[in-house]
Amino acid sequence: MNIILNGSDVHCVGHIRMSKHVFCELCNALRRNSFLCSTKNVSVQEQVLIFLEIVGFNERFRKIEAHFIRSIESIHRCLPTMLQVVLKLYPILIKSLDGTVQPEITNNHRFHGRKGTTIQNVLAAINFNLKFTYVLAGWEGSAYDSCILNDALERSHGLQIPQDKYYLVDAGYELCKGFIPPYRGIRYHLQEYSDCPPQNEKKLFNLRHASLKTSVECDFAILKRRFCVIDNEPFWDFKTQVNMVLASCILHNHIVDLDPNDMIIQGVDIEAVIQPQNVQITQNSQESQSYQTQRERREV
Repeated sequence: MNIILNGSDVHCVGHIRMSKHVFCELCNALRRNSFLCSTKNVSVQEQVLIFLEIVGFNERFRKIEAHFIRSIESIHRCLPTMLQVVLKLYPILIKSLDGTVQPEITNNHRFHGRKGTTIQNVLAAINFNLKFTYVLAGWEGSAYDSCILNDALERSHGLQIPQDKYYLVDAGYELCKGFIPPYRGIRYHLQEYSDCPPQNEKKLFNLRHASLKTSVECDFAILKRRFCVIDNEPFWDFKTQVNMVLASCILHNHIVDLDPNDMIIQGVDIEAVIQPQNVQITQNSQESQSYQTQRERREV
């Protein structure tokens, strides 16, 4: 533990996926809100470190046991405790546009998707500061986008559409009040315009739509790069997998709040410049008053 925390920020990010001052503030926030306290044998810092290594690298408990010189039983107790503690930060770190906040977990059973693997759908609303404003995790991977969106809208503390605002959505959603998808049947991926500029108003609209929507892809790219548990085969029950998605989004917002120039964020931004399909957000998109929602399918 001392080796990690006494090293450089680069060393710290490499081990726990965040810089030292962001880690210290996370521990302070958990203490300040009485969410977590030291046990007889394990301090708050060590409990958080164990959790971050599991989430950051999808590590097996045996490796964590050897790294921290703790028993397997202690590691097993730490994971569910830390998951519940981090989820308590949801109202603080994931604030929807109208101020309502509520962790969202659907009650679906584990199942196999079209490719024979267990998958879940995650619907997320993201603003242009690369922060999550709403997360709905746990829907089966074969569910239609419209079903997931309707579920989010029908919940008592679900996704809210602020007055005179709208969400940009992908082509899997229908055009309705508060949600604007691209024109169907018209190219809408940024790389398709690299050699052929838009020739009419519909193609121009789809180009602008795709340019604004890049913050969604960028945010999920950052999330997957920082927390390997999001993009690798897990070894927990389905409820824990859903909680891991929510906890990762909460920690992402915490890091963006305190360290918007984080090394991992910068790394994804550099790739966005190099690869045409991940063009960075323009100045106009940063000043826009619209917001975005995107359903992300991932294997779990």
